[in-house]
Amino acid sequence: MVGSRSWIGGIFNRFGNRRNGMDTNINNKLNEFTLTPIQEERYHNLQERSNAPFDESCPVHQEALRALWKLAFPEIELRGLISEQWKEMGWQGSNPSTDFRGCGFISLENLLFFGRKYPDSFHRLLFKKVGKRADWEYPFAVAGINVSFMLIQMLDLCSEKPKCPSAINFAKLLGEDEEAFDNLYCIAFAMMDAQWLAMRASYMEFNEVLRVTRIQLERELCLEDVQRMQDLPAYNLLFY
Repeated sequence: MVGSRSWIGGIFNRFGNRRNGMDTNINNKLNEFTLTPIQEERYHNLQERSNAPFDESCPVHQEALRALWKLAFPEIELRGLISEQWKEMGWQGSNPSTDFRGCGFISLENLLFFGRKYPDSFHRLLFKKVGKRADWEYPFAVAGINVSFMLIQMLDLCSEKPKCPSAINFAKLLGEDEEAFDNLYCIAFAMMDAQWLAMRASYMEFNEVLRVTRIQLERELCLEDVQRMQDLPAYNLLFY
Protein backbone atom coordinates (compact mmCIF):
# COMPACT_ATOMS: atom_id res chain seq x y z
CA MET A 1 0.00 0.00 0.00
CA VAL A 2 1.22 3.49 -0.77
CA GLY A 3 1.44 6.11 1.96
CA SER A 4 -1.78 7.75 3.08
CA ARG A 5 -0.76 11.28 2.11
CA SER A 6 -0.02 10.25 -1.46
CA TRP A 7 -3.08 8.02 -1.83
CA ILE A 8 -5.64 10.21 -0.04
CA GLY A 9 -6.25 13.50 -1.74
CA GLY A 10 -3.53 13.03 -4.33
CA ILE A 11 -5.99 11.49 -6.74
CA PHE A 12 -8.19 14.57 -6.63
CA ASN A 13 -6.09 17.09 -8.50
CA ARG A 14 -8.72 18.19 -11.01
CA PHE A 15 -11.43 16.11 -12.61
CA GLY A 16 -11.15 18.00 -15.85
CA ASN A 17 -13.08 20.90 -17.22
CA ARG A 18 -16.45 19.37 -17.99
CA ARG A 19 -18.41 22.62 -18.10
CA ASN A 20 -16.83 24.40 -21.04
CA GLY A 21 -20.17 24.27 -22.79
CA MET A 22 -22.14 25.97 -20.03
CA ASP A 23 -24.05 28.82 -21.61
CA THR A 24 -24.45 32.42 -20.43
CA ASN A 25 -27.94 31.88 -19.00
CA ILE A 26 -26.76 29.14 -16.67
CA ASN A 27 -23.80 31.26 -15.56
CA ASN A 28 -26.13 34.12 -14.77
CA LYS A 29 -28.35 31.85 -12.67
CA LEU A 30 -25.34 30.64 -10.72
CA ASN A 31 -24.20 34.19 -10.03
CA GLU A 32 -27.67 35.23 -8.89
CA PHE A 33 -28.14 32.34 -6.47
CA THR A 34 -28.27 33.27 -2.78
CA LEU A 35 -28.61 30.98 0.21
CA THR A 36 -31.64 31.22 2.47
CA PRO A 37 -30.84 31.78 6.16
CA ILE A 38 -31.32 28.08 7.01
CA GLN A 39 -29.30 26.96 3.98
CA GLU A 40 -26.51 29.37 4.86
CA GLU A 41 -26.42 28.24 8.50
CA ARG A 42 -26.28 24.56 7.63
CA TYR A 43 -23.80 25.09 4.81
CA HIS A 44 -21.44 26.98 7.12
CA ASN A 45 -21.87 24.31 9.82
CA LEU A 46 -20.90 21.72 7.23
CA GLN A 47 -17.86 23.78 6.26
CA GLU A 48 -16.76 23.87 9.89
CA ARG A 49 -17.17 20.10 10.12
CA SER A 50 -15.09 19.60 7.00
CA ASN A 51 -12.28 21.74 8.44
CA ALA A 52 -12.04 19.90 11.76
CA PRO A 53 -8.92 17.69 11.93
CA PHE A 54 -8.85 14.28 13.54
CA ASP A 55 -7.14 14.49 16.93
CA GLU A 56 -5.95 11.12 18.17
CA SER A 57 -5.48 12.59 21.68
CA CYS A 58 -9.12 13.75 21.91
CA PRO A 59 -11.34 11.38 23.98
CA VAL A 60 -14.36 12.13 21.77
CA HIS A 61 -12.44 11.17 18.66
CA GLN A 62 -11.01 8.09 20.33
CA GLU A 63 -14.49 6.95 21.35
CA ALA A 64 -15.77 7.55 17.81
CA LEU A 65 -13.02 5.31 16.48
CA ARG A 66 -13.92 2.57 18.96
CA ALA A 67 -17.57 2.92 17.96
CA LEU A 68 -16.63 2.42 14.32
CA TRP A 69 -14.82 -0.79 15.15
CA LYS A 70 -17.83 -2.07 17.07
CA LEU A 71 -20.10 -1.31 14.12
CA ALA A 72 -17.80 -3.20 11.77
CA PHE A 73 -16.90 -6.14 14.02
CA PRO A 74 -19.43 -6.31 16.90
CA GLU A 75 -18.27 -9.73 18.04
CA ILE A 76 -14.53 -9.04 17.98
CA GLU A 77 -12.86 -7.15 20.81
CA LEU A 78 -10.57 -4.32 19.74
CA ARG A 79 -7.17 -4.68 21.38
CA GLY A 80 -6.22 -1.02 21.08
CA LEU A 81 -6.49 2.18 19.07
CA ILE A 82 -3.16 1.21 17.59
CA SER A 83 -3.43 -2.40 16.48
CA GLU A 84 -2.83 -4.57 13.44
CA GLN A 85 -6.56 -5.36 13.64
CA TRP A 86 -7.40 -2.09 11.90
CA LYS A 87 -6.00 -3.41 8.64
CA GLU A 88 -8.96 -5.80 8.53
CA MET A 89 -11.23 -2.76 8.00
CA GLY A 90 -9.09 -1.36 5.22
CA TRP A 91 -6.79 1.06 7.02
CA GLN A 92 -3.29 1.26 5.64
CA GLY A 93 -1.52 0.60 8.91
CA SER A 94 -2.03 -0.19 12.56
CA ASN A 95 -2.89 3.44 13.45
CA PRO A 96 -5.98 4.80 11.61
CA SER A 97 -5.21 8.35 12.75
CA THR A 98 -2.46 8.58 10.12
CA ASP A 99 -5.04 8.02 7.36
CA PHE A 100 -7.37 10.70 8.72
CA ARG A 101 -4.76 13.33 7.91
CA GLY A 102 -6.07 13.25 4.37
CA CYS A 103 -9.53 14.55 5.29
CA GLY A 104 -10.20 14.99 9.01
CA PHE A 105 -12.81 14.04 11.58
CA ILE A 106 -15.74 14.38 9.17
CA SER A 107 -14.57 11.28 7.31
CA LEU A 108 -14.87 9.27 10.53
CA GLU A 109 -18.30 10.80 11.18
CA ASN A 110 -19.34 9.76 7.68
CA LEU A 111 -18.28 6.16 8.23
CA LEU A 112 -20.09 6.07 11.57
CA PHE A 113 -23.27 7.46 10.01
CA PHE A 114 -23.08 4.88 7.23
CA GLY A 115 -22.70 2.02 9.70
CA ARG A 116 -25.55 3.22 11.90
CA LYS A 117 -28.05 4.35 9.25
CA TYR A 118 -27.50 1.69 6.61
CA PRO A 119 -25.81 -1.24 8.41
CA ASP A 120 -26.63 -3.84 5.74
CA SER A 121 -25.09 -1.74 2.97
CA PHE A 122 -22.15 -0.82 5.22
CA HIS A 123 -21.30 -4.46 5.85
CA ARG A 124 -21.95 -5.46 2.24
CA LEU A 125 -19.29 -3.01 1.09
CA LEU A 126 -16.93 -3.68 3.99
CA PHE A 127 -16.87 -7.42 3.38
CA LYS A 128 -17.22 -7.14 -0.45
CA LYS A 129 -20.25 -9.43 -0.47
CA VAL A 130 -21.61 -8.57 -3.91
CA GLY A 131 -20.22 -9.14 -7.39
CA LYS A 132 -17.11 -10.65 -8.90
CA ARG A 133 -14.22 -8.89 -7.22
CA ALA A 134 -10.69 -8.07 -8.27
CA ASP A 135 -7.75 -9.89 -6.74
CA TRP A 136 -6.51 -6.48 -5.53
CA GLU A 137 -9.54 -4.78 -3.98
CA TYR A 138 -9.89 -1.22 -2.75
CA PRO A 139 -9.40 -0.84 1.04
CA PHE A 140 -12.81 -0.05 2.53
CA ALA A 141 -11.89 2.49 5.22
CA VAL A 142 -9.39 4.47 3.16
CA ALA A 143 -11.79 4.46 0.22
CA GLY A 144 -14.38 5.95 2.57
CA ILE A 145 -12.03 8.81 3.40
CA ASN A 146 -11.53 9.45 -0.30
CA VAL A 147 -15.30 9.58 -0.82
CA SER A 148 -15.57 12.21 1.93
CA PHE A 149 -12.80 14.25 0.34
CA MET A 150 -14.39 13.98 -3.09
CA LEU A 151 -17.71 15.32 -1.75
CA ILE A 152 -16.02 18.23 0.01
CA GLN A 153 -14.45 19.24 -3.28
CA MET A 154 -17.53 18.58 -5.38
CA LEU A 155 -19.84 20.60 -3.14
CA ASP A 156 -17.55 23.64 -2.95
CA LEU A 157 -17.18 23.36 0.83
CA CYS A 158 -13.76 24.99 0.55
CA SER A 159 -15.33 28.08 -1.05
CA GLU A 160 -17.30 30.88 0.53
CA LYS A 161 -20.52 29.59 -1.00
CA PRO A 162 -21.62 26.92 -3.51
CA LYS A 163 -20.83 27.89 -7.09
CA CYS A 164 -21.41 24.93 -9.39
CA PRO A 165 -24.92 23.59 -10.23
CA SER A 166 -24.60 20.35 -8.24
CA ALA A 167 -23.32 22.21 -5.16
CA ILE A 168 -26.13 24.77 -5.39
CA ASN A 169 -28.74 22.05 -5.69
CA PHE A 170 -27.17 20.27 -2.74
CA ALA A 171 -27.41 23.45 -0.66
CA LYS A 172 -31.14 23.52 -1.39
CA LEU A 173 -31.47 19.91 -0.22
CA LEU A 174 -29.43 20.75 2.87
CA GLY A 175 -32.01 23.37 3.76
CA GLU A 176 -34.61 20.60 3.96
CA ASP A 177 -32.44 17.90 5.52
CA GLU A 178 -29.65 18.63 7.97
CA GLU A 179 -28.23 15.14 7.38
CA ALA A 180 -28.11 15.61 3.60
CA PHE A 181 -24.32 15.45 3.44
CA ASP A 182 -24.08 12.26 5.49
CA ASN A 183 -26.82 10.62 3.44
CA LEU A 184 -25.14 11.74 0.23
CA TYR A 185 -21.91 10.18 1.48
CA CYS A 186 -23.60 6.80 1.88
CA ILE A 187 -25.13 7.07 -1.59
CA ALA A 188 -21.78 8.08 -3.09
CA PHE A 189 -19.98 5.17 -1.42
CA ALA A 190 -22.56 2.68 -2.72
CA MET A 191 -22.39 4.31 -6.15
CA MET A 192 -18.60 4.05 -6.17
CA ASP A 193 -18.75 0.35 -5.34
CA ALA A 194 -21.33 -0.29 -8.06
CA GLN A 195 -19.14 1.57 -10.55
CA TRP A 196 -16.15 -0.43 -9.36
CA LEU A 197 -17.96 -3.65 -10.21
CA ALA A 198 -19.32 -2.34 -13.51
CA MET A 199 -15.82 -1.36 -14.63
CA ARG A 200 -14.32 -4.61 -13.31
CA ALA A 201 -11.75 -2.39 -11.69
CA SER A 202 -8.78 -3.20 -9.51
CA TYR A 203 -6.79 -1.11 -7.03
CA MET A 204 -4.80 0.89 -9.57
CA GLU A 205 -8.03 2.04 -11.24
CA PHE A 206 -9.61 3.50 -8.11
CA ASN A 207 -8.74 7.00 -9.31
CA GLU A 208 -10.80 6.55 -12.48
CA VAL A 209 -13.69 4.86 -10.67
CA LEU A 210 -14.01 7.78 -8.27
CA ARG A 211 -13.79 10.29 -11.12
CA VAL A 212 -16.66 8.58 -12.96
CA THR A 213 -18.62 8.34 -9.70
CA ARG A 214 -18.30 12.07 -9.18
CA ILE A 215 -19.56 12.85 -12.68
CA GLN A 216 -22.56 10.57 -12.23
CA LEU A 217 -23.36 12.01 -8.82
CA GLU A 218 -23.17 15.59 -10.13
CA ARG A 219 -25.63 14.69 -12.88
CA GLU A 220 -28.09 13.13 -10.44
CA LEU A 221 -27.95 16.16 -8.14
CA CYS A 222 -28.95 18.33 -11.11
CA LEU A 223 -32.06 16.33 -12.01
CA GLU A 224 -35.16 18.52 -11.82
CA ASP A 225 -37.27 16.06 -9.84
CA VAL A 226 -34.72 15.62 -7.03
CA GLN A 227 -36.22 17.32 -3.98
CA ARG A 228 -34.55 15.16 -1.31
CA MET A 229 -31.73 12.66 -1.07
CA GLN A 230 -34.16 9.76 -1.43
CA ASP A 231 -35.06 11.04 -4.91
CA LEU A 232 -31.57 10.41 -6.26
CA PRO A 233 -31.67 7.33 -8.54
CA ALA A 234 -28.54 5.98 -6.85
CA TYR A 235 -30.27 5.99 -3.44
CA ASN A 236 -31.67 2.56 -4.29
CA LEU A 237 -28.14 1.15 -4.37
CA LEU A 238 -28.18 1.22 -0.58
CA PHE A 239 -30.88 -1.46 -0.47
CA TYR A 240 -30.12 -4.08 -3.12
